[in-house]
Parts: sequence; C-alpha cells; structure tokens
Amino acid sequence: MALYAVGDLQGCLDPLDRLLEQVRFDPAEDHLWLVGDLVNRGPDSLGCLRRVMDLGDAATTVLGNHDLHLLATAQGVRTPGGKDTLRPVLDAPDAADLLDWLAQRPLLHRDTASGWTLVHAGLPPAWDPETAARETRRVEAELRDPARRHALFEVMYGDEPSHWSPDLEGYERLRYTINACTRMRYLTADGGLEFAGNGPPEEAPSDLRPWFRMPGRAAAGHPIVFGHWAALGHRVGADWLALDSGCVWGNCMTLARLDHTDGDPARVTTWQTPCPA
Repeated sequence: MALYAVGDLQGCLDPLDRLLEQVRFDPAEDHLWLVGDLVNRGPDSLGCLRRVMDLGDAATTVLGNHDLHLLATAQGVRTPGGKDTLRPVLDAPDAADLLDWLAQRPLLHRDTASGWTLVHAGLPPAWDPETAARETRRVEAELRDPARRHALFEVMYGDEPSHWSPDLEGYERLRYTINACTRMRYLTADGGLEFAGNGPPEEAPSDLRPWFRMPGRAAAGHPIVFGHWAALGHRVGADWLALDSGCVWGNCMTLARLDHTDGDPARVTTWQTPCPA
C-alpha cells in the first residue's frame, strides 16, 4: 500500500485528478492524505468535496481554515466574502451530507505505522504529540455535535489568546487550538501566535520565526506534513514537509509519497502538476 499526501486543493479538482492518475492511485490499495483547505478560491469546491468524500476510507483529510469558514458560513455565522467560491457547495442538493461529512473530519491525524502526523498549519512548540492529540480532540468533539457546533463557530473568530497555557479554559482554549492548527505560520520570540505575516521566511521581520524553526519544540523529531502556507511553498525540513505550493494562485499542486521513508522527509518522493491560470 502506498501512502500519499497532497497539498491544499482549495477548489482545484483537475490538478488533483491528474496527480492521482500520474501515480496510478488505487483506492482499493493506496491511501491519500489531504492537508486541509479542500475548498474556496478555486473553481470547483463542490467537486473537491465530492471527490474526497467518495474516496471513503482511502482518504484522510484534516480541517483547514477555509473548511472551517465554509462550515461557519453554512451555519449563518459568516457571510461569503468577495473572493469566496463557496456558493455552489451551499446550494448543492447534497449540501447537508457534504457539510456534515466535513464537520466530522479531524484537526489532526497521527499515523503510528509511518510515524507521520498530518495537520493543516502546524503544531505550537509547547505541544508534544500527546498534547496535540488531546487538545485537537476537544475541538473535534464540539464540531461533531450538531447541537454544539453553532456555538463554537460564534466564538471561533479572533486572534486571542496568542499564547498556550494548560490553564486556558472553555472557548479560549478551543480557539487557541483552532488558530494554531489551521492559521499559524509565524510566532513571536516568546512563542506567541502572530498572524500579520504570511510571506516567505526569508522576508519575515527579524522578531518573527516560522513555527517549525522555534527552538525547543516539544514535537521535534516527530515528522509533520502540513500545508496552509503558499508563500512557503513545497519545502523539506529535518522533521517537516510543507506541501502547499500555491495551486490556487496559478502555481503547482504537489503530491508526496510518505511510506518507505521511515519518517525522514528527505526520502519523500514528490510529483507536481501545473494548475490552470
């Protein structure tokens, strides 16, 4: 069985299909990880949702910030923005099934067999793998309960708290987890979430660091595959693999094979396909 991971789709279905055809992906034998942000900004969010849902047990996707935005919009908590391409999903005859399926997806997936962890944006430096699993399960429990989902979306938006503490409670604790796992790129020197910057690390202010370059990361040595950061692009670190190569912005979509790597990102094989302008 081959284990593949693909970067942010954001409504770009055709490049995904071309990549899967290129590697002869077989849902009966192979498995596909998706780093989240299945929807929005691209031309076929509805098709992306249907395709991944139809893969059933052959696919594992985590939630990204655009996926959560879709769910919040469907709940009436947000309204579609000018650049959003969510209306076909909201108006689809199978919208209820698609949205319920999406709400059941995890924030984090850890595979003990391969050693890899899948998350949309990253993990804060204070979290070891056990903490990450515990805190993301708290959020997932809220999302998977229709009676509690709406209340979470009403308080989900906001940049605070910026720092992790085991003393955080209630929705503040849940909001920190959502922001860290689906929005994080840069951190301040003392580990605080900073959302002002989204450019490449080479252009970052001197007082900000990419989350994966923070010293003393508790999850260091546990390989992580993530997306979210188009300006970072496809890059390989000692224990991380970035796969958002900016497909929706007219660049490429990236597919990586993770099995047989023994958790070493340097041993990953990748394929890319250009996306229509």
